[in-house]
Amino acid sequence: MSLKSWLKHAFAVDTDTAPPTEKELVLVERLCQEVVRRHMTLPAVTLLQSARPLNYLGSQLMQFFLPFVSAVTNADEYAIMAKFLERRDSVDILCDTLERLDQQATQRDKENTASASEESA
Repeated sequence: MSLKSWLKHAFAVDTDTAPPTEKELVLVERLCQEVVRRHMTLPAVTLLQSARPLNYLGSQLMQFFLPFVSAVTNADEYAIMAKFLERRDSVDILCDTLERLDQQATQRDKENTASASEESA
């Protein structure tokens, strides 16, 4: 292998990733529902987008703290989330889920407001 051909692919990133597992999707859905319930969608999406280059580093930091966290909380779900954050598309999946759930919550609020105003009239 020549130096030129090695350098040509030195920083290539494998883009073929398996889809997220069912456990990962359930955990992401539950986490995003809590964020939306607290009306923190915009700050969460902003934080995720600005910290996108650090998501792999953050997942490795979560792996480091796994023994300590397991004494306090459910280590299985924590490990699943740490593994999920290693994915290159994890930030996109989180942001898409947050935005979808926020739109659903906004639609539900509009419907509730409309039905409440009809009842009072």
